[in-house]
Amino acid sequence: MSPKQDPARVRFAPSPTGFLHIGGARTALYDYLLARQSGGSFILRIEDTDQKRYQESAESDFKDALYWLGLVPDEGPDQGGSCSPYRQSLRKGIYQDHAEQLINNGNAFYCFCTPEQLNQVREDQMKRKETPHYDGTCRNLSHEQAAERIQAGESYVIRFKSPQSGKTIVRDLLRGEITVDNSNLDDMILIKSSGLAVYHLAAMVDDHLMGITHVIRGSEWLPTFPIHALIFRALGWQEPIWVHLSVFLKPDGKGKMSKRDTELAQEKGLPIFVKDMDKMGYLPESVINWIALMGWSFDDKTEFFTIDDLIEKFSLEKLNPSPAAINFSKLDHFNGLHIRNLSPEDFAARIKPWFENAGFIVEENKLLQIANAIQTRTKKLTEVVDMAGFFFKEDIDLVIDRIISDKLNATQAAEAAHKITQLFQNLEVIDLETAEQPLRDIAVDLEIKAGQLFGLLREILTGQKVSPPIFDIIPILGREKVLSRLENALGIFQNLSM
Repeated sequence: MSPKQDPARVRFAPSPTGFLHIGGARTALYDYLLARQSGGSFILRIEDTDQKRYQESAESDFKDALYWLGLVPDEGPDQGGSCSPYRQSLRKGIYQDHAEQLINNGNAFYCFCTPEQLNQVREDQMKRKETPHYDGTCRNLSHEQAAERIQAGESYVIRFKSPQSGKTIVRDLLRGEITVDNSNLDDMILIKSSGLAVYHLAAMVDDHLMGITHVIRGSEWLPTFPIHALIFRALGWQEPIWVHLSVFLKPDGKGKMSKRDTELAQEKGLPIFVKDMDKMGYLPESVINWIALMGWSFDDKTEFFTIDDLIEKFSLEKLNPSPAAINFSKLDHFNGLHIRNLSPEDFAARIKPWFENAGFIVEENKLLQIANAIQTRTKKLTEVVDMAGFFFKEDIDLVIDRIISDKLNATQAAEAAHKITQLFQNLEVIDLETAEQPLRDIAVDLEIKAGQLFGLLREILTGQKVSPPIFDIIPILGREKVLSRLENALGIFQNLSM
């Protein structure tokens, strides 16, 4: 962190109308990194003015997902802070006051147009092949005229009075200066007929009152960016640094990721929402690493980052406005890297709930051994039960069709199980040094390949075709359980060979 960098105040301001997805998580991450590296504050603000679409479950999902990722807010609805309340539905009077301030200084007006009138105007404009926009019917009403109509009980909204001539210049940190013709600006609604503020007013007022220094948000706000800057200017406020992030492309890189593409990805079992990533066995560390690199890079070669690495190395200047493709295979790649980066003790703690949820009683003295045996082979935590559940079972089910074949018949399997049992019974310690060569000798005696013998032993001990190495398995299972499984398999093979 540069010693000259002032503490940043940044906000993650989700609308609780849906669950936290990749795009929202990326915005929250960049906010968090900037706050942490500058010694500033990361603020959670709930933008719940759209009461018709509000979902209580969505709000709890946002909070849970942020905590799971480790992006804990410094201020917010739960933490409190000097700028409370952090929920827009509780700030209605604040927005009304600022809307009236805009009316009084000539930058907003009351609009009494009915939905039917507005629909007719829109249809007429579309027939003339014009871009639909507000036609200014109420724009020049006097204060007296507006007051009379309000007194008469007419329903109204409050609109921003956008300049109609000249140009507006705004500056985005990633894209530089953006110039728009004011003739293309619309008179956006600020306060709805319900009295609730819309985003265009509420977010700008809150960003100023909460001292937000950097507004990091999605590029979908670029079309209304000039209006937002004009609202700041109309109220005489200093604008924050505006940062509009890159759009996401489909995994194949062809076109912008749409809502339908998101739905298709979910149908294919690909993780879109943060909490799904948890359920699908991804580590929060790997998700952080993955989303950090969708729009930012440190250099052209470094790809592995812990959260501490990111706090140290992140910079807004290295954000890239170019579209970023969502590469799900990269998430799997990072998950494997971060799993291998965990200490054995940490990995053991992470996998324990998966075994318990599968109904196993976890023996703590064995858990660390199991973790050591499977850590380098694990790509997702969802795999650990299938990979290592056999350690916790008293008995296992042999897949006979996979063991007995034209390459190894029941008589050969029985004879092999018998010889292996005798060998292990006579060994004080069963390990690589004492047992590998004798097992290979047994294979020679039986005139089968060593791979067949070791494959048979794997099936007998685990019930699986794939597992950690045999000599990693044996000490964890313990001598008694190893011999028990061999004797059980021997009985099955003998019955089959009769």
